Formats: sequence, C-alpha cells, structure tokens
Amino acid sequence: MKQTFTLLVFFLGMLLHSQNTISGTFSPAEEFNWLIAYHLKPGGQAYIADTAIKDGTFTLNIPENSKVGTYRLVYAVPQDEFYFDVLYTGKEAIELNFDLDNGVSFISSEENKLFLSYFQDINRNEQQLVDFYTAGSNDQATFQEITTALETTQATYEKKAENLFSQKFIIANRGYVPETLTAKQDYIKNKKEAYFAHIKFDDTDLQASDFLIDKALNYVFTALPSELGSLTDIKGVLKDNVATLASHLEELPDAYQFYVFHKIWEQTAANNLNEVSDLLLNTYMTPKAHSIDHMKLLDEIAAKNRLRVGAIAPELEWVDDTTVKRLSTLEGAEHYLLVFWSSTCGHCLKELPALHKELKTKPTVKVIAVGLENDERTWKPESAKLDDFEHAISLGRWESEYAKLYDIHSTPTYYVLDEDKRILAKPENDTEVVRFFEEHE
Repeated sequence: MKQTFTLLVFFLGMLLHSQNTISGTFSPAEEFNWLIAYHLKPGGQAYIADTAIKDGTFTLNIPENSKVGTYRLVYAVPQDEFYFDVLYTGKEAIELNFDLDNGVSFISSEENKLFLSYFQDINRNEQQLVDFYTAGSNDQATFQEITTALETTQATYEKKAENLFSQKFIIANRGYVPETLTAKQDYIKNKKEAYFAHIKFDDTDLQASDFLIDKALNYVFTALPSELGSLTDIKGVLKDNVATLASHLEELPDAYQFYVFHKIWEQTAANNLNEVSDLLLNTYMTPKAHSIDHMKLLDEIAAKNRLRVGAIAPELEWVDDTTVKRLSTLEGAEHYLLVFWSSTCGHCLKELPALHKELKTKPTVKVIAVGLENDERTWKPESAKLDDFEHAISLGRWESEYAKLYDIHSTPTYYVLDEDKRILAKPENDTEVVRFFEEHE
C-alpha cells in the first residue's frame, strides 16, 4: 500500500509539473537560440522565465505561482517585433510548433487551440459578409446563408469556451450581424455603431493582451465611410473615431489610456497624419502622462514632431566674425543643408571634405555645419578646411543646446531644407545628400 501511495504521489507530481510548462519546436531550428516568456499586464509586461532553444526544441518551466493570463513568447530582437502570444492558465500543459512561414500552431492546449480556431473561423465568415456587400449582391439566400453561419460560429465557440479563460475574448469579439439585407452604407453605419457593444473595457485580462489594442486600432483606422472623400474628410473621421474610443476608455486608469493612445499615435505618425497625431498627443496623451516614463516619451515625441518632414527647422544662431546669423533669416538659396558633425569624429572627417567638394558645383545649396564640440581647439582648424560652409559651434557635445534641439545621437547627421527652411529630407550619409540634390536640380 505504501509503495502504491508513493507511486501516486510521484505521478501526481509529474502531472502538476507538466501543467506548468510551455514546450514545443521552432523551425527552421538553426534560426532560433533563446526564448523569453513575459506575463502581459495592462500597458506593460513582467518577466516570467527563459530557456534555450536546442536543435529547435524548448521547454519553458513556468513558476507555479504564475497568474492566469496572456503570455508573450519572445524569440528574437527587437522584442516588440519577434513574438507571439499564448493563453496560460496553469491547468494544462501547452505544446506548440512555431514556423517562420506559418506562425504558431498548437499540439496540445484546449485554451489555445480553441482560441486560434475561433479567430480563424470567425474572420473567414466575416470576410464572406464583407465580400458580399463589396460585390453589391442582393441575393437574399446567399445573405441568409452567410449571416446564419456567422451567428452559428459565434454561438458554437461561446458554448465550447464555457469555463475557459478564452471565453471572455470570444464574447468580446462578437461582431455585428445584420438581421435583414440592407444597403451597404447602412451595414457599415450599423457595424460601426455596434463595434464596442460586447467589449468590457474594464476587464484587466482584456487590457493585458493585444486584443483591446487591436480592436482600438481597427476601429480608428477602418471604421470609415464606404465612399472616401478628401484627405481632410478622412482626417475628420479619424478624429471622430478617436473621440468615440476615448469615451469608452474614460473610466479606465490614466496609465492604460496613455498606452492605448500612444499605440494609435504611432500609426498616425508613421502615416504622416500630423493633424490626428497632434490631436492624440495634446488632447489624449499629455493629460494622462504622470510617470517619468510617460514624460520621457512625450519629450521624444516632441522632438519627432519638431523635426518631422514638413516642419520648419528649429532656429539656429551663430557668429560669423562679428555678425550674428540666424537660420531663419538666411536668403539666396533654393536648398539649405544642415550638417551636425564633430572635429573629433572619424566619419565626419571622411565624409565632409568629400561633400564639400561635391557641393561646390551646386551654388543653389547653402550648407550650415554645426560642430558639436567640447572646445574650439580642433574645431577651428578642421572647419577652416570647409571654407564654403557656414560654421556654427555648439559646446557640450551630445548635451549641447543644438544636439538636444535637433535630437542628434550620431555624427554626421544631415537635414535638407527648402528655401522656407522646411525640412524636406534626412539623408543617412553624404552619398544620399548628393543624390538628393542631383534629383532636385
């Protein structure tokens, strides 16, 4: 009897241990070395465990006290690009395969297999309805078949997910299904109005995943009129969409609101939707910024804004003999080139003389070279060799006034301006500078 009891305890221990593991394979094996697991939290993440990937296989041992939630598995750097998420409950072992071409698939884990299958099936059904309206079809039978399939798929998965962690995501994702065949514009309008109907924004499990972020981004950028107007009209709709989203987030902690709006800001900034990104920054982000990290992020955004293409370049001032000169008052050139360099920078001493020689043939270009220096000792003789350039000095190197104003982190750094001193381009090197001016002669 004692031996039987001992064996039961042993096998129970094995079972409990297996329930706290995430294991599987990565393919192609030679591409992967290490795996890190994070537990996602609203607006952030916490380290949980890491392990080596050996010959394409891995086992992550998750601490027994780890909480239920969404876990992020990072397999390369940068970490915000090379990852995938899994649902972890501690009640089942998770075994998976990850392939660079096909993504993740689950061998075992009821939660994750159901979760993945649901989104594949429901997205396919929803696309059929979108295609139906896009094609302008009026076939009642086809419409009924598609909408019935949508309702059935949603109801089936909600039932299957009873008592599972994944159910809250499945319910929150329930979309609008029209009861009767309506015009395309009415379908879009009704779908937009019902978009957030089943989402519990105060659910911290939803917040601690990409689910709410993805829903927010999708709403802001795709909930648009069926007939797109001018860019001005589109920007107006985007602003309205942001306001609607904000109304659903207003009772949530400021830190989480900041996180959501920053994600949307990143998309608007990347697409040069400056009016919308400025609205997000000034109206929705800045009032919610309370932490040191948030303040630092606002400073970085402010730098990007003042230096983005189309912005008037920040003022520069320098002394030429006894004359005070300013960037804003320079005249007589079609283009201006700002060069931030240092007389102790090897790359600068190689690139600038070559650039100086090339630009001698371009009289419509005026160059202002700003030396980021600790003193004038080496700057004076080196700048004298570049006699066709205007020269300014900014003492303090990386901490100097103009290094901070122009967000300089390496030298040489270039900015091309038009005759009104608006930023046109930010070439990576002297070759790109010359190419720009050759293309704009």
